[in-house]
Amino acid sequence: MIPYGRHSIDEDDISAVVEVLRHGTLTQGPKIAEFEREFAVRVGARYALAVSSGTAALHLACMAAGVGPRQRVVTSPITFVASANCARYVGADVVFSDIDVATLNLAPAALERCLSQHDHVAAIIPVHFAGLPCDMPAINVLAKRAGARVIEDAAHALGATLPDGSRVGACKHSDITTFSFHPVKHVAAGEGGMITTNDESIYRHLLRLRSHGINKGNDPYLVPEASVTGGDANLWYYEMQELGFNYRITDIQAALALSQLSKLDRFIERRRQLVARYDAAFAGMPDLLLPQQAGRQHSAHHLYVVRINFDRLGTSRAAVMSRLRERGIGTQVHYIPVPAHPYYRQMGYRTEDTPNAANYYAEALSLPLFFGIEDTQQDRVVEALLGVIRP
Repeated sequence: MIPYGRHSIDEDDISAVVEVLRHGTLTQGPKIAEFEREFAVRVGARYALAVSSGTAALHLACMAAGVGPRQRVVTSPITFVASANCARYVGADVVFSDIDVATLNLAPAALERCLSQHDHVAAIIPVHFAGLPCDMPAINVLAKRAGARVIEDAAHALGATLPDGSRVGACKHSDITTFSFHPVKHVAAGEGGMITTNDESIYRHLLRLRSHGINKGNDPYLVPEASVTGGDANLWYYEMQELGFNYRITDIQAALALSQLSKLDRFIERRRQLVARYDAAFAGMPDLLLPQQAGRQHSAHHLYVVRINFDRLGTSRAAVMSRLRERGIGTQVHYIPVPAHPYYRQMGYRTEDTPNAANYYAEALSLPLFFGIEDTQQDRVVEALLGVIRP
């Protein structure tokens, strides 16, 4: 079976983990700080903070951005549910703004209309879908006009660049960026996430939130008299200064992710080659459209998504996926629109309110794309898909 996605682990990765197991600190140790430093340099941000998952990163980002009850967060309907759920975690309402049919990202024109129709928008969470960066300069202008923070969801986009040459994660047009190290991502840590920012106050707040709300570094004590006895420092003393979480990553995960990070350029280059081969194989097919053509050179290529007109072909997506599976080809759909999930539907959300997203979902199919897939396996995927939709 050729899966739609798969991590790539080599002996260097294994050795990095074993080294920590044999000689290192397993958690809250130096490997995490090393990973954070290297990551910040890689994306061009002042600060990077590693956490237990991409979802944890989004949750803490909303908290550090000051999002809370009676406020709204705007995001894309075509994303994993975590991009919206993070707003609900802090008591905010979610507003879904429609996507652009070509990029599959938030459409700035639709976002402008959305912001004009809703007040109390505290944050906008643009999602760099499939690795293609959103139009961040335009989104940032709209956010500033609305008085909203910008939190980039870059779970798909590690290694991507903006047209101006800046890297996703540098926060050139945002306040915060979040990443994921789930096994199907470019850099795998088992689970894990990262938050980048250039704002020191946000970073210091994130440090506390990651670890139970306890003071970190040179945070001033709120009850300083309790920190000393007779002029001597109470070396055991610490303060929980706000309600935080245990969202820490381990040194074991950081060691694996750090080793993977060193291979990121190679991972992305191979994905670009694979995308170009798919594009060539499917070019000119009227019932199989290839979105995100503009910006291929900037994308991190996390997914390869096609749009298939199943109705015109006289078949269904379920049938196509089943027949591909019979031929040893795994596929997936990214994503069920978030408003279509029962949790959001029962709150009154409707997919009809974002028609571009609804139309995309009816036709979307993700094909296998990962570093380790061989050309011959990719050829099998192409042959199988064409055989199923053009029997």
